[in-house]
Amino acid sequence: MPRFIDLFAGCGGLSLGLHNAGFDCEFAIEQHQDAFSTYRKNLLDAARFEVQWPSWLEMGPHDVTHVALEQEANLRTLAGKIDLIAGGPPCQGFSMNGRRDPDDPRSKMVGAYLRFVELVQPRLVLLENVRGFTSMPHADGGTYDQVVKESLRRLGYDVWSEVLVASDYGVPQKRPRFILIAALKGTLPGVDPLVRLHTSRRRFLQERGLGTRAVSVGEAISDFVVGDRQPLLDEEWGERGYCAVNRAKDPDSAYQNLMRDGQNSQPSDRRLARHSERTIARFLRILATCPRGRSISPEDRARLGIGKRSTTPLDEQLPAPTVTTLPDDIIHYSDPRTLTVRELARIQSFPDWFSFSGPYTTGGERRKTACPRYTQIGNAVPPLLAEAIGCMLIGLLRDQSPVQSSHVPQDNGELFSIADEIVTS
Repeated sequence: MPRFIDLFAGCGGLSLGLHNAGFDCEFAIEQHQDAFSTYRKNLLDAARFEVQWPSWLEMGPHDVTHVALEQEANLRTLAGKIDLIAGGPPCQGFSMNGRRDPDDPRSKMVGAYLRFVELVQPRLVLLENVRGFTSMPHADGGTYDQVVKESLRRLGYDVWSEVLVASDYGVPQKRPRFILIAALKGTLPGVDPLVRLHTSRRRFLQERGLGTRAVSVGEAISDFVVGDRQPLLDEEWGERGYCAVNRAKDPDSAYQNLMRDGQNSQPSDRRLARHSERTIARFLRILATCPRGRSISPEDRARLGIGKRSTTPLDEQLPAPTVTTLPDDIIHYSDPRTLTVRELARIQSFPDWFSFSGPYTTGGERRKTACPRYTQIGNAVPPLLAEAIGCMLIGLLRDQSPVQSSHVPQDNGELFSIADEIVTS
């Protein structure tokens, strides 16, 4: 089986998709404890997949930059033995909704990613990020995508990139994402990986029981119904108890059937938020008077006395907008409430057997550094999109020319000075 390393792995959306496509994971690096706990519970401890893990790397949360520095010698021993390095450096620094600060430490994580590529020299590279990656200015000139492409070429790779839309690959969410594919130079003559991805789309969807029409929010979560609002008490939800949505006995769509595979009982993460009467009344006004499927306009915010800028009432008949890390960004299409963790996970195409660890939300100053369940989901790569890309990558590995010594970059100390500077700064 081809082997991959997942950098900035989060809760495991990218790894899950690559596993489902036919890859084995060598190891994954994620800094946040809660996100790594989710990854470990679902993809390591559950023994669902064949996962390698080197003895020199403790199975726990790690900073990618620290591993690149402290394990350089061990990483070099992997050169030529790893088929794929994949990952999405933290995207907050590149997001159109953020400050877009080139000096944001999260923006500099791109250098650490490239340092791994330089040390390990994988046959293929996959980098995923927000659309803003293509317009974010780099401190050394140009945009981040331009700097990364040029750096990979200097490291001995051919490079292709495009902005994909997740809803084209079965995910019930628009979610445009920047995707970059790189292969050791000259090993894929005449092949455009992204053209292959597009031409394989129909077959990929049909094999999973999905049509080529975009999956709507209703098709994704209509089988989750609010119960009688009697608080449930258990170890997950605490002594105060929470009301929950319940999954109906039978699925209402092909997508729901796909997400239920492997989970016959009620899934986890179904608790409802405790909204005040005032909040419920505001949500009812939004549902009754605002257009669906897009963020509330400035005029409607002023009319309703709403200060928050990014509230979106869902349209049952359309895919969701991009899921974020904040639960109050989205209002359910028929109920005056935010979505549960499980419903957002469905919209991100996480299967129902996949459960999440850590607090549900975090407020105040901790919001800047914490990684609760909603944040884990909002930051994740949709597993179904990752699987589609992974299936294409499996085909590339099968067709890739044997790696010659001339294809492998030589470490002359000058190949990637930008990465060295970023990692060591």
